[in-house]
Amino acid sequence: MLKVDLGRVAREGSVLVEGRLPADAPLWEKSGLTWGDAADVSIRVSWAGSGEIVGRGRVKGTLQWECRRCLEPVSTEVDEELTLVFFEGGSEADSADAGAFAYDPRVGDLDLSEAVREELVLAVNPYVVCDPECPGLCPRCGTSLKDGPCGCTEEDRDPRWDALRELKG
Repeated sequence: MLKVDLGRVAREGSVLVEGRLPADAPLWEKSGLTWGDAADVSIRVSWAGSGEIVGRGRVKGTLQWECRRCLEPVSTEVDEELTLVFFEGGSEADSADAGAFAYDPRVGDLDLSEAVREELVLAVNPYVVCDPECPGLCPRCGTSLKDGPCGCTEEDRDPRWDALRELKG
């Protein structure tokens, strides 16, 4: 995982943390993110003047999605810039309010993995389409409209929408 020695950060001022988070790591479970390969992470961790620890860096990799219109597989490249702020102690409620992450200085190591996960879940767009012109699926029969029109007819209309059709004119 992505751990940094806080003693080393105190001695050197800043430390570069680089690593790969495997696609099948337990970290990604229930995150909604499916990686095609390991995510490459590079974060420079340093002490802020106010006592917080700040990490700035990038995450690169390839995410696997389903097109939200036709459900075909889609790969998207991720190159996200992250800024992580860690403050000493506090509760999870403080962490959520501040948009930062709490840490315990007595532990000696700071694991950046969870913070990277949380920031990525919020940063990436889960609504991916394979093509901006993707027509999607037929709402009645589920046929992919990429292959052409389906066999559904207008006679199969839902009468509940008739009032709106009249307004459309």
